[in-house]
Amino acid sequence: MRQAVLIDREKVIFREVPEPILSDNQVLIKVRRIGICGSDVHAYYGQHPYISFPIVQGHEFSGEVAGFGHRVNRFYSGERVTVRPQLTCGQCYPCTHGDYHICDQLRVIGCQAEGAAQELFAVDEKLVIKLPPEISFDFGAMVEPLAVGVHAACRLGDLMGKNILVLGCGPIGLLTAQAARALGAGKIVVTDIIEYRLGIARKCGLEHTVNSRQEDLNEAIVRHFGPERADGIIECVGSEETANQAIKHSRKGGTIIIVGVFSSPPKVDLGLVQDRELKLLGSLMYKEEDYHLAIEFIEKGKVNLQPLITRHFKFEDYPAAYRYIEANKEKVMKVLIDL
Repeated sequence: MRQAVLIDREKVIFREVPEPILSDNQVLIKVRRIGICGSDVHAYYGQHPYISFPIVQGHEFSGEVAGFGHRVNRFYSGERVTVRPQLTCGQCYPCTHGDYHICDQLRVIGCQAEGAAQELFAVDEKLVIKLPPEISFDFGAMVEPLAVGVHAACRLGDLMGKNILVLGCGPIGLLTAQAARALGAGKIVVTDIIEYRLGIARKCGLEHTVNSRQEDLNEAIVRHFGPERADGIIECVGSEETANQAIKHSRKGGTIIIVGVFSSPPKVDLGLVQDRELKLLGSLMYKEEDYHLAIEFIEKGKVNLQPLITRHFKFEDYPAAYRYIEANKEKVMKVLIDL
């Protein structure tokens, strides 16, 4: 079978490798779609601190069951599936207390372990999640990033009727905002400095948008939410500027969720965190229940994913996909690889 391997900075090679040999508890997946995310791009340019060469990428993907070990009885051939790409130890404190998504020995398929950038992929059945037949392979590959948004939004607790500010209109920001809406949030305001991305937000049904380069953010928050400001703020950029915006513009006693991945340690005003008794919470990945909620939201039409799909590339054009992303940074949302 064909396999794409990132062997060095900006160097993807294709090779023929044997098809996987299944163990008793594994499912064989014929990979159909692979999503490229920000961490993949950082790895491609040798800028990801936790991904080293060589690596078979692919942690956002969907496909169909092509086979299974003799102890597997939950799946049938041809069934559409996606995968929760978390390899955990099951023995550390987080794992034994229900927080396996932050396992001390966490490895992510496609990042620290072989990923799905190949025609066939074998994985333990406990990580395989069924997709309803009406969910396309495109949307199936987007369950993973949507689950990131679901988990982040759920970190705020009960969202029913709450006013939420989301900083950043990249794919994760727009998926998080839509997840918050699906979870019952009241008014949702999204911000960015790129007008094109704010336009994509509006196509997703997120009508309250703010260009924080062109409008005073404090005035915009009061205009949208009133003097009580937002009930929660979710930072989805991973920049020093937006981290400090979240702290500065939170109401006293407010909660801030940090989802964005920082390329370097930011300087933030912890004096305001202390003085205003702010709650600063991180959000890394997801749990299985977040995957199921994400699938439910897609199935019931509670999220709009189509505006986020920028372009498809064939599997053999994997390197061209990265070049396209680099050349169109401000306008690319989600690029999908087709097999």
